[in-house]
Amino acid sequence: MSNQHTISDDTAWAAFDARDRAYDGRVIGAVTTTRIYCKPSCPARRPRREHVVFYPDADAARAAGYRACLRCKPDEVGRDRVAVAEAVALIEAAEEPLGLEGLAARVGYAPHHFQRLFKRATGVTPAAYARGLRARRAAAALTEEDRVTDAIYEAGYAAPSRFYETANARLGMTPSVWKRGGAGATIRWTAAETSLGPLLIAATDKGLCRVAFDEDQFALARRFPAAEIAPGGAALAELAARVVGEVETPGRDMDLPLDVQGTAFQEAVWQALRAIPPGETRSYAQLAAEAGNPRAVRAAGTACGANHVAVLIPCHRAQRTDGSMGGYAYGLDRKRVLRKREGVTEGENK
Repeated sequence: MSNQHTISDDTAWAAFDARDRAYDGRVIGAVTTTRIYCKPSCPARRPRREHVVFYPDADAARAAGYRACLRCKPDEVGRDRVAVAEAVALIEAAEEPLGLEGLAARVGYAPHHFQRLFKRATGVTPAAYARGLRARRAAAALTEEDRVTDAIYEAGYAAPSRFYETANARLGMTPSVWKRGGAGATIRWTAAETSLGPLLIAATDKGLCRVAFDEDQFALARRFPAAEIAPGGAALAELAARVVGEVETPGRDMDLPLDVQGTAFQEAVWQALRAIPPGETRSYAQLAAEAGNPRAVRAAGTACGANHVAVLIPCHRAQRTDGSMGGYAYGLDRKRVLRKREGVTEGENK
């Protein structure tokens, strides 16, 4: 049966069959034999295809005489998303940090439940989202303000000491160095041979900032024009060996230190990628949903392309909703090999 909604029945069924959370709130599946409707990610056993019809939302399913599934509670999807969006707006508008209890109360949820809900939708807790927001504002302000202290207050920190406590962890360098576009920062590099070709490995004192196939120190210098680019030597040898190990056996060493930054959405996508177990894949739509914006499927793909550290943030585990591989910055042959080493069979959408 076909209904008037923006998602085709074939796409809707594929989403239900994969329990694709990215489609929650976008389509409802109703079972004609039980007269129950569910959201796509419902964990219940799937009925036969011929017994399922699709509706654009819960209201339409109820109007057709179906009742909500008590297991997946599809009626709550819209309310949850509205609450998270409202909380994000409150955090971004707040002049002072909002505590979890106060934030949850403002959107009508219990604190512990809303903490889980917010993290599932955005990839981070409300407190982590607020810290990241302040740090990104500080990074932007440091490029515009004449004085570092002014930039810190402009970003929403109560005092410079609060910013300096977390600045190195977020920016990977001191605020004054950031202000000068990275001048004075030292990035050490080495080149390693792997079974997939030559690999550039570069790191700051904080962690790895660039891992890329087919690049050299000159490409690194163009990427970080204000930093001092120096050979890694023995100081980088152990870290480089661990990176090469990840290329040869992906997923075995997930504790490598990283020094990478992106937009809030990019960082949420990267976190979602790092949470994928070796041997599994996620669609760009799933990554967008886990990053807090289910409609930003194309942006999720762009975030994968903006990944600074090949293999370590495993964008080779990302693919299109139909199960095809999609793109890869270092060539689909390499992506195919990395996935095969993890046991991924092409055409499967795990």
